[in-house]
Amino acid sequence: MKNKKILIGISGSIAAYKIPLLVRLLIKEGAEVKILMTPASTDFVSPLVLSTLSKNDVLISMTEENSWANHVELGRWADLMLIAPASANTIAKMATGICDNLLLAVYLSATCPIMLAPAMDDDMYSHPTFTSNIGRLESFGHTIIPSEHGELASGLIGMGRMAEPEKLLSKISDALKKKQKLSNKKALVTAGPTFESIDPVRFIGNRSTGKMGKAIAEKLAEEGCSVELILGPSSLEINHPNISTVRVESAEEMYTAAIACFEGVDIAVMTAAVADYTPSHTANNKIKKAKGGLKIELKRTKDILKHLGSIKTDQQILAGFALETQNGAEFALKKLKSKNADFIVLNSLQDAGAGFGHDTNKIRIFDNEGNDQEFELKSKTAVAQDIVNKIVSLIHK
Repeated sequence: MKNKKILIGISGSIAAYKIPLLVRLLIKEGAEVKILMTPASTDFVSPLVLSTLSKNDVLISMTEENSWANHVELGRWADLMLIAPASANTIAKMATGICDNLLLAVYLSATCPIMLAPAMDDDMYSHPTFTSNIGRLESFGHTIIPSEHGELASGLIGMGRMAEPEKLLSKISDALKKKQKLSNKKALVTAGPTFESIDPVRFIGNRSTGKMGKAIAEKLAEEGCSVELILGPSSLEINHPNISTVRVESAEEMYTAAIACFEGVDIAVMTAAVADYTPSHTANNKIKKAKGGLKIELKRTKDILKHLGSIKTDQQILAGFALETQNGAEFALKKLKSKNADFIVLNSLQDAGAGFGHDTNKIRIFDNEGNDQEFELKSKTAVAQDIVNKIVSLIHK
């Protein structure tokens, strides 16, 4: 912690009374601390106390006595920014990009890792709006220090109590010590479905949402990778600064984008559910209803994973996915060999909670050295971490 630059943003919550102790602990560990406060937070803790403890001026307003608080400079100064307590109001503004005070201006300008420690009453903490906002901030790559169960300012007992200063200190220390295992690596991830046009209105597609690929891209980015995410038709929003997103629609477009990117990457994870077939002919106008049936002739699409496997070098890691409804292990092993992949991730629609549309997944990993790892049902974020751990083990073996 010695000589580390910590920026603390305090929003309006009674939990602000804990921050002077946190500042003392950080200073004792050798850190340099600067503090930002929202105007509302000054009702809960004294700026004078915080300034005395941190040995730095506490900043509250964008301008003061004809001087300007340079929010861009502050956002680049810190090694880590902690927003604690993070009120429901401040979290909502962070999630939606509202910038109406100095703390939020610095947050939006920050280039360092962001941590936040929510604090609010139990009913607010469990409200779906708050849950959605926290999920959005997590998708930005921010670290959430969970609130705890205990006595609240309202007199109720429940969730929403901000973590204690000692825990905040521990989390900050862990974050600063964390070594990114894939620094300076480049990765390609494909995600989502493809839509194969029948006519200007209709298409052949599948039920993939892209959630699994998005989670893998984010975990790779957290480990220091520069990621190019090729995303099929999806409503997902990608906000991580280390992820560049290329949006495509058809299997042909995904093939072209993947081939263009592959030569320059160290890692490629083919998560997308690419259509195996596409119409041989796409009608220029909407096909009208007529008596009898309608026959659509299909042709094979280009096999992205197989082509990448045929051109990959020994310095590249290539992973594919196999979604099966039967004989999963048999098909996954066959795919592993025929595609020249380093490993195949199998998920089966026979497993409850796995596959398209879920926030959870259950996987089994087969690699070309004969290893077979089976994992329990987990959130797709946790599954993504397991897959990234596999990649790290192959790179650093």
